[in-house]
Parts: sequence; C-alpha cells; structure tokens
Amino acid sequence: MTEEIKAIKKKVKKVLDKDRYQHTLGVAYTAASLAMRYGIDIDRAFLAGILHDCAKNIANDEKFTLCKKYKIKLSDVEKQAPYLIHSKLGACLAREIYKVEDKEILDAVRNHTTGRPGMTVLEKIIFIADYIEPGRTTAPNLSKIRQMSFVDLDKAVIEILKDTLEYLNTKDQIIDPMTQKTYDYYVACTKQV
Repeated sequence: MTEEIKAIKKKVKKVLDKDRYQHTLGVAYTAASLAMRYGIDIDRAFLAGILHDCAKNIANDEKFTLCKKYKIKLSDVEKQAPYLIHSKLGACLAREIYKVEDKEILDAVRNHTTGRPGMTVLEKIIFIADYIEPGRTTAPNLSKIRQMSFVDLDKAVIEILKDTLEYLNTKDQIIDPMTQKTYDYYVACTKQV
C-alpha cells in the first residue's frame, strides 16, 4: 500500500461512522483479493474500495448542497431517493477532496451502486465487493455469489442485480433505471457467448 493510499484511508476514516468504515475496509480488502484473482492492479482496487462510500455519511441536505456546488446533475430518481446520490457525489469528492485523478477509479466509485453497461474489470470488482464483503450477512444467495465472484465476474454481476431488483420490487422501493438497464445488458451479453 502506497503512502498516498494510507493517507487517503486515514482521511476517509474521519468522515465515516464506525460501521460504514468497517464496511469500507471489507470492500477494499475484498476488491484487492478480486484484483489478485483477475490480474489487475491491487492498489487501485484497494483505493477504489476505500473511496466507494466516502460520501455515504453526509446528511441528505448537505448532499444536495454539494451536488449544486460541484454541478452534479441528478436524475429524478436520485432526487426522490437521496441515498442513491452518494456514488456520484463520492466520485466527485474523490477527485476534489482526495485528489484522485484516475478515471477508472472514479468511475468505479460512481457506478458501484447500480452498475452500468460495459463496466471495466475494476468497476465490476467494486460493484461486487460492495455486495459480498465479509460484513454483509443478509443478502440472498450470498454464499453462491461470493464463490461465483472468483470464477466469473459477469455472472456474479447478473446475480447481484437480479437479487437487488427482486428485493426492491418486493419492498416496493424506488428502482434506479440504470439497475435494470445494467441487468439487461449483462444478461444479453451472456446469451451471445
């Protein structure tokens, strides 16, 4: 781990509550493990994991204020469900506050909640690590998805999105259209293989 990453980790610890920081560490170390498995840079995966929820503990009013300050365009769904804002805002704060310029890391932070069609390996790793990190205990099919993540990233992404969509539908919660779009994209990709 570089000195820069250690410094960012320390700063992020100061802005997250204890539980969120524990989750963040779980995501970072899971992302590093997946990076080893898939042959990508471990430090970049760890850093993306550390930053992925850096805006999560910001109060909703302040999230809206910061989005206005940094000219972050919010969808109607994000305005109705402010908890979704943290990924876009997190990518912005990673650049503005933590001085991270790596576009792929910023994209991984930005897309870790809903995913997006055509994700890079790093984006998929952060999306998956957020779902399977060791602190998670209640997600359905967790054991199966954890094992699958180290075998086939795309299949793990599909299973996570499928379970997420089912959960949101049963709870009658707002669904970001990007979640469905990402699911449809990866299902179509696996049918072409």
